[in-house]
Amino acid sequence: MKTQKKNEPSRRFNPLNDFLFYWGKLYAETLKQGIDYIELPDTIAINIVNYDFPRGGGAHTRFRLREVSDPALELTGAIEIHFVNMVKWRELAEKDLAGNPLHRWLAWLDPESPLELVEEVRKMDGAIAFAEDRQSFVMHDDDARELYWGRQIAEMDRRAEIAFALEKGAQKAALNNARNALAKGLSIELIHEITGLDMETIADLQPR
Repeated sequence: MKTQKKNEPSRRFNPLNDFLFYWGKLYAETLKQGIDYIELPDTIAINIVNYDFPRGGGAHTRFRLREVSDPALELTGAIEIHFVNMVKWRELAEKDLAGNPLHRWLAWLDPESPLELVEEVRKMDGAIAFAEDRQSFVMHDDDARELYWGRQIAEMDRRAEIAFALEKGAQKAALNNARNALAKGLSIELIHEITGLDMETIADLQPR
């Protein structure tokens, strides 16, 4: 029986696809009708994830397009994608709240931070205090709150649609792989181990 670790996405769902789609959509939406491509602004995507991604990275990783054999050669600065790994952030033994603004923001954003820590960083950082005030305004103004939740629901629906499409694509690929494996004479048990499909489904794929 296969198990999934806590705070780890499904193995069939590649979160990078979601991040790249979101960045691409944001980048394209900055180009208004009648504006030349040269006027496209640089777009920075910041992704805060509650699982260990990207693997092997630290609490904060930053990616840009560079030449593989010569990383010093950068193609463009228009693409910059940041990942804030909350799992690695929580594992940091020393958090530099006084000297590192990112650490203060993460302490404020982390739902697992104790209330006294949140209050401490709010007092330390005027930008955080302003953000908290704006958040309170949104949650107390009926129209603003309705707009906020409408956007949240739309975003969750979009993410669910992407995840469903990816899952369907992965399922189709697994079925095709199983058919090819059956044609080559592999056992149902081995195909089950390779594809993760249940053995009844694999058996149904056998030619009659």
